[in-house]
Amino acid sequence: MSKNSQEKAYKLLAIQEGISNGSAKDLIDKGLVYSRGNKVKIARALINVNAKFKVAEVKKAKILFEDDNILAVDKPYYEVSENLAKSFKLDLVHRLDKGTSGVLILSKNSDFKEEIIAEFRNQNVYKEYVAVVNGIFTDSVTVDEPILSIKKKHAIHSEINPLGKSAVSHISPEYVDNKKSKLKVIIETGRTHQIRVHLKSLGYPIIGDEVYGGKKNNRMLLHSRRIEFLDYDIKCKEDRDFDII
Repeated sequence: MSKNSQEKAYKLLAIQEGISNGSAKDLIDKGLVYSRGNKVKIARALINVNAKFKVAEVKKAKILFEDDNILAVDKPYYEVSENLAKSFKLDLVHRLDKGTSGVLILSKNSDFKEEIIAEFRNQNVYKEYVAVVNGIFTDSVTVDEPILSIKKKHAIHSEINPLGKSAVSHISPEYVDNKKSKLKVIIETGRTHQIRVHLKSLGYPIIGDEVYGGKKNNRMLLHSRRIEFLDYDIKCKEDRDFDII
């Protein structure tokens, strides 16, 4: 085969890893495959047959808490919320962006699901995140700026826009070191891409969030650390990816 020959990325990955084409495509779709230091973003993309791949560690969703009403899991950053819910055969109560890890609540019965959703709708849920940004972030701030979400082809893009829905984020620094800042973000509302858009508006896009101007990284450094509602208080510490000291 010629050195300049090309083949679809997922087929080459399947051969290298000794896995099925479907499994290889799934790894690429989840953003877990790299070649020459760059993420392979399109499974069907044609690349050189001599390409070598590096596959990031695959972690299963960890169960944080379970009772007769809910299942709380630590969502891996590469999982889609809806797909994770399907794998547990349960219903989503809320969702996290693909790229965001942390506490995700699944419902075990429809009556209680509606009760939880009402708590989210009425802003009675405490939602705490942690994010890492480039730059020195020293002062606590509250961003109260409406967000408008627009569907574009296969994705949703959000922006601050007076025609959007109310969105409030309380942001404070936890650690500052080596020109990076680790932030605690508490959101009153839950608009699509809210934290990502609000931090971008301050000039501090999240590391790894290339959609909103963040520095390139192997993942987006945004994690749902704590959700408190009704009599539940679910916590999930961020992993070592968030260490900046």
